Amino acid sequence: MIKQVPNPVIEIHDLAVSYEKKPILWNIDLSLPAGNLVGLIGPNGAGKSTLIKAMMGLIHSDSGYCKLFNQELDTVRNKIAYVPQRSGVDWDFPATVFDVALMGCYGKLGLFQRASKRDKELTLNCLAQVGIENLKDRQIAQLSGGQQQRVFIARALVQDADLYIMDEPFAGVDMATENAILLILRKLRDAGKTLLIVHHDLRTAPDYFDWLILLNQRLVASGKTKEVFTNELLQETYSGRLTILSEVGQQIQNQQFPRRE
Repeated sequence: MIKQVPNPVIEIHDLAVSYEKKPILWNIDLSLPAGNLVGLIGPNGAGKSTLIKAMMGLIHSDSGYCKLFNQELDTVRNKIAYVPQRSGVDWDFPATVFDVALMGCYGKLGLFQRASKRDKELTLNCLAQVGIENLKDRQIAQLSGGQQQRVFIARALVQDADLYIMDEPFAGVDMATENAILLILRKLRDAGKTLLIVHHDLRTAPDYFDWLILLNQRLVASGKTKEVFTNELLQETYSGRLTILSEVGQQIQNQQFPRRE
């Protein structure tokens, strides 16, 4: 099941990506509605990070195109906030928590223009939203994994974007941090923002997301969570890896999805 929507915030057509002539993604066609919390799920090596990097113009696509807000990326870049995987960041870079979060303002500043008092106040407010304002002067290398993730969430909040794209923001964090991040994402969604989240935990996916994309190098499904989070489509996405799906399949059958407290 692949549901296309009118006036999509993200539209991808015939997208294909390869590394060293090895296909990673092919024939990706999807459209996503505005104002939803969207989960992108699939097995390791399915191309989830590749898809969002292609959308952001960070890697070359062999074919196809992606439009954001019905425009080319370069014309709407200031409306998009991107949070990469924590493992892909050089955390030894000599910067404080405040400095990293303040970088969210840079896209809207003119050449050689310095951050204003308002920008700095906004940055402190966003650090407070993610619960780490007390760490503002700490070097990022000194933080725990969960704290580092919160810094990048704060930087995205500073951007005040309309579309947030996050690559596994819940990976490697404790439950308190995960719940705090989820609360922030839901507040953004409720404010009319659109969020595309790469996610790996099938057990929490039906509770976290309004819309799901199921990916395994090709697009298996895209639609409302209650319509695509089915045993049949999950089996197709995960190539019948029953050890992963047995418990989730039972939850689907019982229509009892766990909630993280």
